[in-house]
Amino acid sequence: MAYDNFVIGIKKSVPVVLGYIPIGMAFGILANQQGLSIFEILLMSSMVYAGASQFIATAMIASGVNAASIIFTVFLINLRHMLMSASLSPYFRKASSLIQAIISFGLTDETYAVDITHLKESAPSASFFVGLHTVCYATWVISTVVGGMLGNMIPDPTRWGMDYALSAMFIALLCIHINDKRDVLVAVCSAAFSLLITAMSGGSWNVIISTILAATIGVSAELWNKKLFLSSSE
Repeated sequence: MAYDNFVIGIKKSVPVVLGYIPIGMAFGILANQQGLSIFEILLMSSMVYAGASQFIATAMIASGVNAASIIFTVFLINLRHMLMSASLSPYFRKASSLIQAIISFGLTDETYAVDITHLKESAPSASFFVGLHTVCYATWVISTVVGGMLGNMIPDPTRWGMDYALSAMFIALLCIHINDKRDVLVAVCSAAFSLLITAMSGGSWNVIISTILAATIGVSAELWNKKLFLSSSE
């Protein structure tokens, strides 16, 4: 049973893998041209494993920003992972600390989308998540290194829109998971709050704050609809 779930996890990694390959290569190319060596790209992808953070961190490194600022910025950007982990944690209360650590390290926006969808259809299985996350992690690391090796062959990667690759994948993931009016409401509110907070503060808190505010609006809308339904049925 564990082996079967592991294989299912590998199979369900295919859409994420297909997205990681071009984006990982795009990151490797940009990072190489911003001054990072192949080894540094390998090290960053292996230890950080967060596309948006890596794109931002390499740009800050190239601009000569101090290490403390880079670490703090990456920390703020990745705070959203706390929300994703919190939504998955109830399913892994019986799993060992080692398995939970492996699963949590492999949690990204893309793997989370597959994780949460799978949990709506099937019982939680650590083997499934280990299979999914391991393949996605290996693909990301390898793709970024390959991109770094190809960096010198493309003189101006931004000309081809490679710096927009990660944003494009986030938009695609969002569109896939919009199923009703409430999802549209949450997406629009999240975008509006993020733009507003960015314009007002210029910091990196926009992601986590806009996510919490939009999620609160989504939950409130659902409770309101249930209240109206119960009132009409009485």
